[in-house]
Formats: sequence, C-alpha cells, structure tokens
Amino acid sequence: MPTPPRPSPAAKKSAAKKPSSKKPVIFGAVVVLAAGLLGFVSYRATAPDGSASGTPAAVTATEEDPEVYRELAGLARRDAGDKQAQGRTDAPVVLIEYADFQCGYCGKFARDTEPELIKRYVDDGTLRIEWRNFPIFGDASEAAARASWAAGRQGRFWAFHRAAYAEDAKEKGFGKGRLRALARQAGVKDLDRFTRDAGSAAATEAVGVDRQEAYRIGATSTPSFLVNGRPLAGAQPTAVFTQAIEAAAAEEANVGNAGDPAK
Repeated sequence: MPTPPRPSPAAKKSAAKKPSSKKPVIFGAVVVLAAGLLGFVSYRATAPDGSASGTPAAVTATEEDPEVYRELAGLARRDAGDKQAQGRTDAPVVLIEYADFQCGYCGKFARDTEPELIKRYVDDGTLRIEWRNFPIFGDASEAAARASWAAGRQGRFWAFHRAAYAEDAKEKGFGKGRLRALARQAGVKDLDRFTRDAGSAAATEAVGVDRQEAYRIGATSTPSFLVNGRPLAGAQPTAVFTQAIEAAAAEEANVGNAGDPAK
C-alpha cells in the first residue's frame, strides 16, 4: 500500500493551531491495529506449517482492544439496496468478506462453508453477509469483479457469485465471452446491459471503493473476513465461522439485555 506523503514542517505548525476532532486520530489507530491483526491472521491462514487447519489466531486474537472491533464493525453498510449483501439489515451479526473470483480459497469458502452459514444463520435472521470485491490477481480478477457488480445491477449478484465459484469455473478463465456466459448462467436477463455496466466507470468506481476499504484495514490476502469487526482470514473450517458468529451473536444479546432492566 503506498505511503502517503509527509506534511511539511509549516503544514504541521499550521495544523497544530487548528482545533480538531479526536475521531480521525482514533480511527487512524484503529486502522494501524487492524492492519496488524489482519496481517497476522493472513499469515497464519496461509502459513506453510498448516497452522490454519485448527482454530486460527484470527479467533484467539479477539480481546486486544474492543474499540478496534467496534470501529471495524462500523464498516458494515447495512444498506437495504446493497445487491452484494444477503440477510436482514438489522441482523445482530454482520460478516464482511473481501474476496477475489480467481482465489481458490475464496471458491472453497463459497462452496463448502457459505451455504451452511446461510442455512443456519442468514435464514433465521442472525447473520447478514456483505461482499466486498477485492481483486488482487490482475486484470482477469478486476474484470470478474466488475462483472459481478454488473450482474448485481440486475439483481443476480449472488447467482453470478455461485456460477463464478463453481468447481471448474476458475480453470475456464474470466475473459469477456466467459463472463457473459456466466451472466447468462446466472439468469441475467439483459446481457447487452450487463456488458455495458461491466465496462462502465461506475463499475470501476464501485470495485475501487471495496478494494480501498480492504487495503485501508490492512487486508493482505483473500479471503479476509470481519465478523462484527473481528478479523478472520482464509477458508477456515466451517466450525471456526460458526464459533465466531455464535460468539458475536451472544455478545450482542448480552449488550441488549444489559440495556433492558426487565431482562
């Protein structure tokens, strides 16, 4: 991630004279801590010694600073019009996924774990899943990300997501013709509009917003996740996700009960 230019001594002196909110300072600290956490769990998730096979550091490193997790939980958009999300906007737990369509581990999560999470937690209102396009493997990843956004414009993001993460989809590539075929498979009705939308400046901007959010919090690999602000990295076993989701749901329930004298 590029390092921002340092302010000149004169700029520092001028800034020191102006009153400012503490929020940017706090958020800056949150970003630094999040970058460390996500960098650490990303390493553990891809470490050659197989340390990702059990309960990962991503789950055990959850008590360092509650302020960090509250700030990161605030990244959940909870937008009813978000085509790249599923689940109730008022769900007590939000899982944010930063992923690339060329990422084999992302495909593993999409095929092996996500359907179980939807069945167990999204359908009963406990969980909301919000997708963020995080293309990091070159032009084909970028094109697939824009195509997924374009499919979402016609309400078919999740169908496109399933098609693009099917067992053999990655090997077939993500060229223009293939992306159009995936859109057709996903039930996108207006394929000409899909092609225009995928090539539009709006698609590039939307993907850029998602990617910059991932970089800003320190994500370095795919898939990376936040579960109510707590970081997880890699296609961990389903049990790791259920543990994290249930812990977050219990925490939210405790907070609600603490605020209600009748409970």
